[in-house]
Amino acid sequence: MLIYRRHLLILTAALSFTGLFSHAQAADMPRVTLKTNMGEIVLELNQEKAPVTVANFLQYVKSGQYNGTIFHRVIADFMIQGGGFDRNMQEKKTRAPIQNEANNGLRNEIYTIAMARTAAPHSATAQFFINTKNNSNLNYPGFDGWGYAVFGKVIKGTEVVDQIKNVSTGNAGFHQNVPTSPVIIESATITTP
Repeated sequence: MLIYRRHLLILTAALSFTGLFSHAQAADMPRVTLKTNMGEIVLELNQEKAPVTVANFLQYVKSGQYNGTIFHRVIADFMIQGGGFDRNMQEKKTRAPIQNEANNGLRNEIYTIAMARTAAPHSATAQFFINTKNNSNLNYPGFDGWGYAVFGKVIKGTEVVDQIKNVSTGNAGFHQNVPTSPVIIESATITTP
């Protein structure tokens, strides 16, 4: 009877620890739902590997920055980029750029999300892109010694990403690869796992 109780206590303790571990893991992997006019995309963000980038992205989500923005650059066999322009192709104001975290072990693989930036390595602000294929040339160190920082992945809505990547595109002013019918991010919200 004593041995049985000891095993029961050990099992209970193990299950409690597993529950705490799962809760801690969930806290490290916040989720964001992008509700678009083509369907929902759910992102799981890797706070452990990209803490600065995830904190930055979540701040933009909380402030409503992405609501009403569009996927303004779509290249089917490369990526879909959004988060910076409204449906009239007016660029939204952003906060200061963040440190590039591309050297975090995460790879630019299909359906991962990464920060868009200019040629300057530490220039990412609000714009992001979802890879529509494995883009190993964007991984650290990349062609410029830095690469592009992956900070999460699509865990639901890959079919929506695939629909978006196949929309018809053209030019809008100086911008190329702009969807001819706007692909709108109607809302971006933090959701629990």
